[in-house]
Amino acid sequence: MIFPVPSWNNNHYCHLSAAQQICVETTAESNFMPTLELLQPHLSQANLLALCSPLNPTGTLFAKDELQRISEAVLAENKRRGDSQKPLYIMYDQIYSALLFNGLEHYDPVTLCPELRPYVIFVDGLSKAFAATGVRVGWTFADKRIIAKMQSILGHIGAWSPKAEQVATAQYLQQTENINSFLTEFKSNIFQRLDTIYKGFQNLKNQGFAVDAIQPQAAIYLTIYINIKGKTTPAGELIQTTPQATAYLLNTAGLAIVPFSAFGAAADSCWYRLSVGTCKIADMPAMFDKLKAALSALK
Repeated sequence: MIFPVPSWNNNHYCHLSAAQQICVETTAESNFMPTLELLQPHLSQANLLALCSPLNPTGTLFAKDELQRISEAVLAENKRRGDSQKPLYIMYDQIYSALLFNGLEHYDPVTLCPELRPYVIFVDGLSKAFAATGVRVGWTFADKRIIAKMQSILGHIGAWSPKAEQVATAQYLQQTENINSFLTEFKSNIFQRLDTIYKGFQNLKNQGFAVDAIQPQAAIYLTIYINIKGKTTPAGELIQTTPQATAYLLNTAGLAIVPFSAFGAAADSCWYRLSVGTCKIADMPAMFDKLKAALSALK
């Protein structure tokens, strides 16, 4: 199995042989989305390629051309294998696909490469795009053979979303007008928060602070960069590690962010995920005042 994970350096991948997994580390140059160049060396060894777009934790998504290149490479690999070998499947997580901004579009492997249809497993759900965190109702689209195997496994699982939630979800998803109305307002609110914070980080960057952010594309996350390692706090503590940096930002600036190392990136990464799920526009000026003060206090 191949799983892309974010990275901030030049270590492109790490092997997790115990679980028979290959984690391919992505970089800021591609907005932390996997590229064909990173994946190609591992396709011949894999049975499953796990892709997510829009991506958690980065809030970025595949460009059409790059996803098409990856899709065509997977199709070529399956043609090379023929009927004598197990095919290479793509598990495509698109649970944030309804939350796109700035006129960007969501693409999927089957639309771009129809011949891939038997080899793509789509994963989606209600909880993210509809702000329904507690409603753990999801669904899968795949070839009948794959669905049959999944049903066999689910038949032996003792817990899942209550039937009432599943039925209600099925009925709600048919209410196109209500869905469009909700998403229009929800997306506007989310983007306003993301864009305000993005511009705030660009302002700090222009003032000379070692921070940055990737322009928001989708989902509820902003990818931010804060490098305070090697700095000394007012209390005389030398910040040497990511946990120390994260703790300082939380305790001094009140900024709760998750380091990319929590998602499989290198332990010394200075990139973070910032979620705007509970942010309020009115609180953001004070948030940046505290962050600027915390950064200015370092020596």
